[in-house]
This record gives sequence, structure tokens and C-alpha cells, in this order.
Amino acid sequence: MVMAYRHQEFVAALSKFAQRLLTPYEVDAALDAVVRKVTSVLELTGAGVTLHVDGRLRFVTAAGDRIESMERCQERFDAGPCAHAFNHGETVAVADVRGRDDLWPEFAAEARLLGIAAVAGVPMQLGEVKVGALDLYCREPREWADDELAAAQVFADMATGYIVNSDKLRQQEQLSAQLQTALDTRVVVEQAKGITAQARGVTPAAAFELIRSYARRHQAPVRAVAQAIVEVGLRI
Repeated sequence: MVMAYRHQEFVAALSKFAQRLLTPYEVDAALDAVVRKVTSVLELTGAGVTLHVDGRLRFVTAAGDRIESMERCQERFDAGPCAHAFNHGETVAVADVRGRDDLWPEFAAEARLLGIAAVAGVPMQLGEVKVGALDLYCREPREWADDELAAAQVFADMATGYIVNSDKLRQQEQLSAQLQTALDTRVVVEQAKGITAQARGVTPAAAFELIRSYARRHQAPVRAVAQAIVEVGLRI
């Protein structure tokens, strides 16, 4: 069972997660915070995150050198609790993996070498979209309790949330930048139309056709021609 004092730390982690989503953040730092916090809350030897990138699982961050070695072992052989959780979309928990060569022989051998016994893999996904997995490690054998694995799933969901939200923020920033560029272009084109219309004694619509024709002949963007008219006195 998750003890009361760890429950308080767990609640504090949820609060921190909600706050972080509302401010700019680096994904790698956020994922590092997740693995360190789940290690503390569940009193683990360590934890790690592996993400599905370019068609394969890749180690991203871990709490502890031994844990990094375990994560890289999974990346190298594409086998272990991480791969199982990712491929099957379900949590897998093993009380003592050191004798489970029937499951993941290379991973079990690495666990024996590094002194890791209990392991668990928790899927990171949003709906049908699979992102990766959160892995848990203990140096001692451990019968994983349901509430511990449920708490671990919440941490995995936090990590997923950081990644998905970051993608949305980047998309929103790109959209905002594109909209601002479009707005800036419209402003400078309107100014150029006015200057050209006055200089040539034509309507704004006719002035725009002159600007567009000039841009086409010189293989230049309309905005660049408009800026030249407004800023450096180009006359067409």
C-alpha cells in the first residue's frame, strides 16, 4: 500500500503537474522530474522513461546509473517491461526478474549483473496513440500492490501529458506565428497598394495587380515587393 506520507507527496506531484502545464517548460526536464518523483513516492531504486521515436523504442531519461543501463538494455534488445507495456498497452509487473530468462533473457541477465530484482512497465499512451512506457525498478524482490501500480499509471499519464501538451503548444505557437505573419503581410501590402495607387493614379485593386505582376516577373514574394515599396521607395 502507498503510505500516507507518500500519498501527500503524490498529491503534491499532481499539483505541480497541473501548474507546469500552464507555463513554458522543457519536455526533457519535465520527464526527468516525473521519474525522480515516482522513484521517491513509491520508494523505488529508480525509474526510467522510454519513448517510441522513429519506429523504435528509445531511452530518454532515468533516475540512477544502474537504471540507465537497464533502460539501454531494453533499447538494445527491444525486450523487457518497457517493450511489453508499449506493445500490449498494459502494465506488466514482475516480483523478481533475475530468474525470468523465459521472459526476457538479456534483460534478466542485465538485472542480475546490476542487482535489480523487481521491475514493472507502465504504458504511456493517449487513447489509441502509443507514446512509450514508464519503467519501475527495485533492488529487492517486490510484490507490486495494485495501488502502487495505479499510482505509477498516473505518473505515466503525467509524462504523456507533458509530451502531448508540448506538441500542442508548439503547434499553437507555429499557428500564432503564421497568423502574425499573415497579418503583417496584409498590413504592408495595404500600405504598398496605397502608395502605388497614388503614384500611378489607379484604384487600390489595380495597384495590387501591378504589385502582383511585378512580383511574378521578378520571381519575388508579394510581401517582399510590398516591403520594398514601403521601406525603400520602390516604384512600379
